[in-house]
Formats: sequence, C-alpha cells, structure tokens
Amino acid sequence: MSHLKSHLVDLLSDALRVVASDTPVGIEVLPTRQATHGDFACNVAMQLAKVLARNPREVARDIVDALPLSPWLEKVEIAGAGFINFFFNQAAKQRIVPLILARGEAFGRAQPKGIKVQVEFVSANPTGPLHVGHGRGAAYGASLANVLAAAGYDVTREFYVNDAGRQMDILALSTWLRYLELNGINVPFPPNAYQGEYVRDMARVIYAQHGDRYVHEPWHVLDGAPSAEADPEGHLDQLIANAKKLLGEDYAYVHDLALTEQLGDCRNDLTEFGVVFDNWFSEKSLYESGLVARAIELLQSRGHLYRQDGALWFRSTAFGDEKDRVVQRENGQYTYFASDIAYHLNKFERGFDRVIDVWGADHHGYVARVKGALTALGLDAERLTVALVQFAVLYRGKERVPMSTRAGEFVTLRQLRNEVGNDAARFFYVLRKSDQHLDFDLELAKAQSNENPVYYIQYAHARAVSVLTRWGGDLALLSDADVSRLTSTHELALAKRLDAYPETVETAARELAPHHIAYYLRDLAGDFHTYYNAEQFLVEDEAVRLARLALVAAARQVFANGLGLLGVSAPAKM
Repeated sequence: MSHLKSHLVDLLSDALRVVASDTPVGIEVLPTRQATHGDFACNVAMQLAKVLARNPREVARDIVDALPLSPWLEKVEIAGAGFINFFFNQAAKQRIVPLILARGEAFGRAQPKGIKVQVEFVSANPTGPLHVGHGRGAAYGASLANVLAAAGYDVTREFYVNDAGRQMDILALSTWLRYLELNGINVPFPPNAYQGEYVRDMARVIYAQHGDRYVHEPWHVLDGAPSAEADPEGHLDQLIANAKKLLGEDYAYVHDLALTEQLGDCRNDLTEFGVVFDNWFSEKSLYESGLVARAIELLQSRGHLYRQDGALWFRSTAFGDEKDRVVQRENGQYTYFASDIAYHLNKFERGFDRVIDVWGADHHGYVARVKGALTALGLDAERLTVALVQFAVLYRGKERVPMSTRAGEFVTLRQLRNEVGNDAARFFYVLRKSDQHLDFDLELAKAQSNENPVYYIQYAHARAVSVLTRWGGDLALLSDADVSRLTSTHELALAKRLDAYPETVETAARELAPHHIAYYLRDLAGDFHTYYNAEQFLVEDEAVRLARLALVAAARQVFANGLGLLGVSAPAKM
C-alpha cells in the first residue's frame, strides 16, 4: 500500500477504536478525482451510520475529532452526505522520493507472504508453432506471475505439456504421411490433419536420417479406413491405428521426434519472448506414475463415479456442471478429463497453497467440472482460480487473419515479434483485462508516437536517463537531496503518483490483473512528460537542482520496476 494511504488507514483505525470499538467496519480509502476534494476520501462514516442508526455527518465529525495528530495532514474536511476528505501537506508527498531511491529495484515489492502459488499458463498442444492467440496467454501469465512475486508470493511458473493423447497422434501421422510423400508414396492427405510447412520440415528430417526405412504401401496405410468425406474423424483415427500397427516400435520414434521438435520450438519462442518457466510438466508422466488410475480409483471409492454403456462417468452435475462426464471409455482408455483431474490432484499434493490456471476463454465451461472433481476428491476447490484469457485477434488493415493450426494458415508469435518487437507485443497483450476482447493493432504497435503507449512510457524513461546523464553527477548524492524544495504543482503531482506504485502492484496481484500496471505506467508517463516540459532541471541553485534530479531518478526507477513486471525493456535511449 502507498505510504500515504497506509498512514490514513492507521489514523482511521485508531479513531474507530474510540468512536465505535464494538462495531467492525472495513476501511476503504480511495484517491479523489478532483484536487479540490483533497488527496484521498473515505466513506467509513456512512457505513458506520447505518449500523449505529445515526446521521452520517455526525459520525464523520466524531471520527475526525478522534483522529490522532499527524505531521503529514494539512487538513481534513467533511463533505456531502458524510465523506471524509484528507489533504496531505507537501512534506508527506515529498518523502516518497528518498524512499524510492533507498529501495531501488525493491520499491513496490512486498515482504514474503509465505504462500506458495503455482501459475500454469500457455500449455499449448505441442502440435505446431505458437500463434498470436497463444501470445496473449503467454504475456498475461508471465506478467501475472511477476506481479504476484512482487506482491510477496512464492511463485512457480509451469507449462503443462500435452504429450499424450490424440492430438499428438494426429501430428505424428501427419509427419509420417509427408515422409511417405518424400519417398514417392502418395496417400491422400486428410484435410483435418496438420498441414503447415513445419510438418514437411519434420518429414524431411526423418527422410534425411533414415531414407525409406519407414515406408509402407498406401493400401496398407488406408486399410479399413472409412471415406474422409463421409467420416473425417473416423478416417483419421483408422490411419493412426494403421500407422501404429505398421510402424510397431518405430512409431514411438516418429511420435517423439514430432513432440521434441515442436516442444523445442515452443520453448525457444517463449524464451525469446521473455517467458521462462520453472517447470515443464509432462501429461504422459501422469499415466506412467499411475496417478490417473489412482485419481479415478479415489473418486470411485468416494462414490462419485458410475458405469453406463460400458463407460465410467463422473457425476459432475452434482457439482454444478451441465452434464456428467466420461473419465474412462468403454475400451478402457482414460479421457482428457481424467488426466486433468489427476494433474490438479498432483498440484495440491506438491504443496501449493493456491493454484492459478490461465485458460483460453473458450474453456470457460470446463471450470465447473474441474472444481467439482477437486471437491469430490476432498480438496478445497476455492484454492483453484481459473483466469480466462480472450485470444487476441490480429488485423492487417481491416482484414482479420485466420489462425487455424490444422490448416496451417496462421501468423506465428515469432512472426508477430519480428514485426512489432517483443516490447510492443508484451505490452499490448496486457493493455486490456484478460477476459476482454483484444484487437491487436499492428500499425499502432509499431508507431513511434505518443499514441503508442509503450513508446510513450519508454520515452519517459529515456528522458529521465537523459536528464541524469546530462547532469553527470554521482547518483548517490541524490539520496540526501533536500526534497522540501519540490514545491511546484507538477512536482507534487508526480511525487503523489510515484507513491501509488506499491498499491498498484498490490491491486494487480489481488485482482490477477497486470493491466493495472500498464495503466499506471501510462499515467505516470503523462505526469513525467508534463513535468519535463514545465521545468528546468540543471538550474544554478544546487539545492533545487539536486531535489529535481532526485525526483527524476525516482521516476526513472519506478518506470524500470513497472516495465520489468510486464516483461518490457526500459531503454536508456530512444
């Protein structure tokens, strides 16, 4: 919390112990929208008046009279129906500057809370390059994890690798069919298989290393497959079954090569984007360790499963889901839902106090069944939070670009980064609430103008660096600057904005909303540019010069700290 706001909360807490010691009431202090109303306002008197059945202005007067003396308050006013408006003196706002300089990179970072939080995000099927839709989940998840860590949480960043199941089989089949083409074996390529050029690249790797070792005749490949036109998914499943039968043990090689190539590309892409994970968790390990079977057995022992039509069903309607869900098919195979149950059981068995899943908004219907399964397992489902992220939609002019990985018609995250740069991509992705629709404006992201928010903020940081560089003095001297010389409207407004940074981090962490940091930095840049254009810094009066440079240095530090949480660089020159 900002030191100004924290000070007010302490004062009000003391006053309420005098006015209404037996009446618990929350204290909410908010910045005012107009300077004439002071710096902060509180409606606690109006809340308390309802409980005490008294006039709120009278209650407000009692609270104000009971406030302890403060060296930082200039005056306190009662306004309207019972609001209490607080006006801080100049000294209260000035004192944030040396505090920022003393704390440096740690300013805005809270003390450790001792709470272990796992943030699982991206977790895209490794069946092709990441596209611009995945990019938003990556930017949001990475920024969220950074914000939570700054707020004092012990954060683990995790990528769940879907390395088991049908999608990987489709990719392996697609790669093998392209390999057969290279050997002159032409099997009609299914329209619902993976069609991108990256599939041909993997086929070329197999061909270069093994020649015709994995070649089989087309009639064997197509044996028993229904028409692709009449039953496209059945056709695909039969081709997969035939590939496994024909290749035998060699099928694992094709499957693993496709997985390794795509997962490696994904990892490199994310690393270049500044998104790094503490753990890459394998779905396959859930089966190999027996955890899927154990989770299903546990549900069954607790009476939450039933058998119907040969399949095993989870009674998810008992937990708010729209219908019950299959966890084990008639043929004995577990469903994706079964492995998801096991995965979430594993998360809590690893000792996380809180689990945050970042999912695409199209998975919103999945929330109830996963939480229901946790409750059925005897776990506290409230410890799981699902943050939904709308996919960003990329536009070239007015034309929307399709992003289907099966068809191969997609713009990759790497292409986007190459076009607009990492900084613009990271910032633009978190410029809206995660569950709000986002149209990604390429032209704005590349513009070097005040209309481009990331450029506007980075330019403010570069201006601050430029001022300090032109001065050329020892930055350590600024810690002892006489900040009482910061008296102009612009200086006090900038100092007050800087004071709000820790609370902004706290709010962003509480609401799982890193866009608050982006908005704050844009407002801070506006205050700084206004100050820069209004004042001279390298003035003859040494005390004034050092005070202003200290304020500039404090602003530079907060720009760097905030941009760092969003994974955006803080350049010294623009």
